[in-house]
Amino acid sequence: MNKHDLPEKINTFLNCVIGAFTGVFIAESIYTYWDYKTHPEIYAVTSAPWYTSILLFGIITLAIILVALVIKLIIRKKIRKK
Repeated sequence: MNKHDLPEKINTFLNCVIGAFTGVFIAESIYTYWDYKTHPEIYAVTSAPWYTSILLFGIITLAIILVALVIKLIIRKKIRKK
């Protein structure tokens, strides 16, 4: 195994993580909006706004993407030093 293979594999994995979480966030947001429009009475019972779950999942998604980007930057800096 070449020493440059591991950073490339990690980079590919992190790209997949970023893409997957972005896609899931978009799909979950669309579904939540559709569900709210279809069944508004369910959301009227709760004291929180209907979009609270979208905001919470968005924060979690953003945190995961930021961690992945920081790891990608660290790997890029280590490769440039060598």
